[in-house]
Amino acid sequence: QVQLVESGGGLVQAGGSLRLSCAASGRTFSSYGMGWFRQAPGKEREFVAAISWSGDSTYLADSVKGRFTISRDNAKNTAFLQMNSLKPEDTAVYYCAGSRFRGVVPTATLYNYWGQGTQVTVSS
Repeated sequence: QVQLVESGGGLVQAGGSLRLSCAASGRTFSSYGMGWFRQAPGKEREFVAAISWSGDSTYLADSVKGRFTISRDNAKNTAFLQMNSLKPEDTAVYYCAGSRFRGVVPTATLYNYWGQGTQVTVSS
């Protein structure tokens, strides 16, 4: 069993930056593909970014390419989402997720473990 805890959310002005962290329990973190998803009020959960177990491969949604970066530190059992040039439309609850598939996984249904989410609010 893997438990995921997100942190780093908050309120930021448009154009600002935030760095989300996802701390994982358990010794098998390094064998999981990790991802970030978000859900805005009244909208479905959407894919944001994914990273392979080794960190060698990443994939980002078109809406965040060039602004967000996903990374991981397997020694610290932590995944990160660096968010720059934030826009009001980035406002959402952000969730990290772990998948037993070790590669890049952009599909929510392929994730086995989810965090509780952290709120990101971008003001205009």
